[in-house]
Amino acid sequence: MKKINSNHIAIPNLLKIESGALENIGIYLADCQLTKVVIYFGNGLIDMFGSKVFASLKQADIEVLEYCELDTVNIDDIINLAFGLPNATQAILGIGGGKVIDAAKYAGFLRKLPFISVPTSASSDGFSSASASLLVNGRRNSVPARLAYGIIVDTAVIKSAPDKFLYSGIGDMISKITALYDWRFEEAHSATEVNDFALMIAKKAVNSFVRTPFASIHEELFLKELLDSLAMSGIANEIAGSSAPTSGSEHLISHALDKLLETPQLHGIQVGIATYLMSLVHNHRYQRIHTVLSKTGFWDYVCTLSLDVEDYKKAIDLAPSIKPSRHTYLHEEQYRESAKKFLTEDETLRKVFHLSN
Repeated sequence: MKKINSNHIAIPNLLKIESGALENIGIYLADCQLTKVVIYFGNGLIDMFGSKVFASLKQADIEVLEYCELDTVNIDDIINLAFGLPNATQAILGIGGGKVIDAAKYAGFLRKLPFISVPTSASSDGFSSASASLLVNGRRNSVPARLAYGIIVDTAVIKSAPDKFLYSGIGDMISKITALYDWRFEEAHSATEVNDFALMIAKKAVNSFVRTPFASIHEELFLKELLDSLAMSGIANEIAGSSAPTSGSEHLISHALDKLLETPQLHGIQVGIATYLMSLVHNHRYQRIHTVLSKTGFWDYVCTLSLDVEDYKKAIDLAPSIKPSRHTYLHEEQYRESAKKFLTEDETLRKVFHLSN
């Protein structure tokens, strides 16, 4: 018998994904009665967006108690930062990429303060997740945090970011297909229990994304659909009480690469490649995944990178040790061998790794 989940499920109180959102940030926060805030910006972003943000907050009579640029994900630094916040702080804003979002998110979690997530790129679903990727004793680890109280995304800002960040977001979003397949596989092996509602949310999110018509990845409709779907992924994880609905064997490969490589690629780039690989292993929706990655230009970008197939083989072997309590396809030797075989035999992957015939 499945356990009844009677826990409170948090969802963002504020969700704004639209062009010009930064100019209205003061209005959004005032509506939530958050009038005293601390802001952390990513590197170089005060010069880029500071005047727009400050003007909007001032117009709405919101006091900025402190602000700075932040370039650390060291857990000790963030703990010191969190407990040095002014007592009057009502909310913490993180404006930028993954690093500052994770740092601000964890600071808010430690101080039990609302965290407002303001991503400036769509490189992953981290802006909507309830965990933070931090350095703990010098090693990158995922630590528990809390879902954002508010998510504010300016699609005009997302559009202006380098394309590699969009490709990363596309890779992270498409991975929900293989993650859900792994989750079902785990349940079939009595390693977990699938939450049907979380599964439905994650499935609807990725299917809505892959079915979105577009001529360019810079189109407003495409960007909004990508961001909406990434936000929904965070909610699916919250419902499930884990990252299983959105993170399976493809994410284990990426996390393994992070440990193996001196300079890993963007998270969603590694995940996107691994998603296609695992869809071949699963023999499930690999054609759909290949089509999306082709039409968006993901594969064209990936082929410009100097990727080594041997790194991916090592990552596949290392993958089960990343989360030994799980039971994805890669936790079984036969499927690890199958994955390594596809790396060198699949036509698309041979192009990615520049393997000659």
